[in-house]
Amino acid sequence: MGMLDGKVAILTGSGRGIGSAAAQMFAAEGALVVVSDLDPNPAEETASAIHDAGGKAIVVAGDVTDPAFPAQLIKAALDAYGGIDIIVNNAGYTWDAVIQNMTDKQWYAMIDVHTTAPFRILREASHFIRDAARKEQAVNGRANARKVINVSSVSGVYGNAGQANYSTAKAGITGLTRTLAKEWGRYNVQVNCVCYGFIETRLTAVKESAEKWYATVKRLLSVYPTRCGKWLHCLFLWVARAHPKRRQDPCSSWPHPSLIMFPALFWR
Repeated sequence: MGMLDGKVAILTGSGRGIGSAAAQMFAAEGALVVVSDLDPNPAEETASAIHDAGGKAIVVAGDVTDPAFPAQLIKAALDAYGGIDIIVNNAGYTWDAVIQNMTDKQWYAMIDVHTTAPFRILREASHFIRDAARKEQAVNGRANARKVINVSSVSGVYGNAGQANYSTAKAGITGLTRTLAKEWGRYNVQVNCVCYGFIETRLTAVKESAEKWYATVKRLLSVYPTRCGKWLHCLFLWVARAHPKRRQDPCSSWPHPSLIMFPALFWR
């Protein structure tokens, strides 16, 4: 019996990297997975890997910054599985520049994908979550536990040179996390935020101008555990699993809105 048996999990940005690994681990633990990615090809590859391992998954490809996409994503999950238990807002990328060289387009691109997109997805999901929680409370006296995991970054906590746009957007998602935890505690929804550091994925792939910096960072961080792929998506699994016996704060969540930080871990 898996930790997520029968739970419906939506993961954005799950065609590659951390998102793909998390989707596959969720499925291995019994979750019914919705794989979402901008690029349909890697999304299909993730879903195929899940199917090959005996799990269940559907693919909903699309742009999370499209205002119409959240409705499409939530509807697909409900049509396929009849419910939603876990939402992981993981989609994103970087577009760096120092502030004097940063365009409005760069600024708004980061706000749109890292802050506005999760907001729209959660707003769309709220209709189902609130209605389902009220029905469950009427029948059982308590709503079923549900989870939201928003992916932020240590750049949003401490800032990072060349990332005014990305750092601001990631700081915004931590604010959304704290607020939604207070709003949705009454529905037994635990809302948490995971703040990653430098993880070796396509997002942080070496750019020609950054090779020297990358080598320096990799050398400095070599004192930390480097083969930690399982640490990263296991963290998602730990936050997503149900805690039916733990007390739910009526105006917050358990754990209280958390900023779980991994400042120096490499994805392998």
